Amino acid sequence: MNHSGTLYVVATPIGNLQDITLRAVDVLKAVDVIAAEDTRHTSGLLSHFAIQKKLLAVHEHNERKAGEQLLLRLQAGESVALVSDAGTPGVSDPGAVVVAMAQAAGIKVVPVPGPSAVIAALSAAGIATPGFRFHGFLPAGGSQRRAALQALAESVVTLVFYEAPHRVLDSVQDMAATLGGERVLTIARELTKTFETIHRLPLAEARAWLEEDANRQRGEFVLLVEPATPKETGPVDAEAERVLRLLLAELPLKQAVKLATDITCAKKNALYELALSLKQAE
Repeated sequence: MNHSGTLYVVATPIGNLQDITLRAVDVLKAVDVIAAEDTRHTSGLLSHFAIQKKLLAVHEHNERKAGEQLLLRLQAGESVALVSDAGTPGVSDPGAVVVAMAQAAGIKVVPVPGPSAVIAALSAAGIATPGFRFHGFLPAGGSQRRAALQALAESVVTLVFYEAPHRVLDSVQDMAATLGGERVLTIARELTKTFETIHRLPLAEARAWLEEDANRQRGEFVLLVEPATPKETGPVDAEAERVLRLLLAELPLKQAVKLATDITCAKKNALYELALSLKQAE
């Protein structure tokens, strides 16, 4: 089988080396060169599986320049495996630029899926709510982080974040302030590693729990914030419905609902649901 001229995007273990797939091992053995985020880190992985290959560094500071060199190799008929330090290249890791360059040049790109911190955390969190939104790392600055969280506050699916140990305390504090302290947080730390921890608690209690033991603040984190519990809308009384109908005749739906809420003090969610049903009945 001829693998030349193909870029393989290879997922590697996030902790436990035994999680690597058989296919990933076969690809790493077969390619001409391996493009790695950190060649020293990847050397350890290759050594564990008795793989000897030429390594090229491709990280966030040289990705475009390194990508140009990789394109020359690919266009010359060589096969390349792209790996990051852990997990999948291009998912909160370098790699997306190289893949985009290869796609633009008409190079065949083949994903070799494997370990994922996001999926591992979700599978062990016991969250029954369907759907999730993976955000990756939040901004490091406090004001930017809070603004990013505020933009996600109305999401009706589970929010999934990566976080570094030196920012986790501030991040969970900002989450409680912007998303609501009553929402349930799952802290997944050091997944697949010796000190793996998975703990569920209200966001309001998260910072205190982490501060109780300095060891709880170590390692890489996946933070999963469940959606807020839907509020009971309750019935809309006759007067509120009358006001809403009058406003809907003259205004867009959202504006009519807002004004009807202000005028009647009825619950906004209930008015919104009623407005939708009235519009659909027209």
